[in-house]
Amino acid sequence: MGKPREDKKMNIIADLHTHTIASGHAYSTLMENINFAKVKGLQVLGASDHAPALDDAPKETYFLNLRVVGKDRDTLKVLHGAELNILNEYGEVDLSDKTLSRLDYTVASLHYPVFPKNRRFLCTDAAIAAMGNPFITILGHPDDDLFPLDYEALTLAAKYYHVALEVNNSSLCPGSFRAGAADNYRRMLRLARKHGVPVIVSSDSHICDNIGNFSRALALLNELRFPEELVANSSLKRLAEFWERRKSIAISESKNHLLFAV
Repeated sequence: MGKPREDKKMNIIADLHTHTIASGHAYSTLMENINFAKVKGLQVLGASDHAPALDDAPKETYFLNLRVVGKDRDTLKVLHGAELNILNEYGEVDLSDKTLSRLDYTVASLHYPVFPKNRRFLCTDAAIAAMGNPFITILGHPDDDLFPLDYEALTLAAKYYHVALEVNNSSLCPGSFRAGAADNYRRMLRLARKHGVPVIVSSDSHICDNIGNFSRALALLNELRFPEELVANSSLKRLAEFWERRKSIAISESKNHLLFAV
């Protein structure tokens, strides 16, 4: 567990939760997002459109074809990802392992009406089971009163699997449809600090000029004096270390799954 950080501005170098017009309810193209990310001075941009279980989301072939999107864009690295829908209490998601294996990372989230709301134990079981999937990197917006969570169990599972818990800036904005986000994050972040669990700060941008907007998330981290070393995307070094640790645990979990399946 890291020491509480000093009161200073934290630098976030990567935005890994962003959407394009392919998601159906977003308003910018991937190239618009890339160009704006450069303007904002980001070093890494993750393309994470919604996976197919949402009505207006692209089909699975969209994610398979992300291979055509060049990753090196001058000063910016573009990563191929997806925001997956957690489908049930077993943590199943809406892209095949074949497709997931070709992506750089994924965000797994609970979304209504894909997942039933107001079922605390069901939501917690589903989120924890999803984190056991070796292809899942980040648990998306674990902050909504519609999907109540046992944060003690959640943070302990995130520590075990070394999955990052997202601090979603969009959830904290006025008018957000995710009720109770600020108070839920306060509970989650205190436990994440206690247990040494990594978090990732994201914009959840649905239009290009919101790329790299982390102001409310950073204000909350500052309020709680959350340790900077637990924010995985606060430097390239920390992000790389988080990625390598997650990959090593994912490989181990994959072997365990194979043993249990025999």
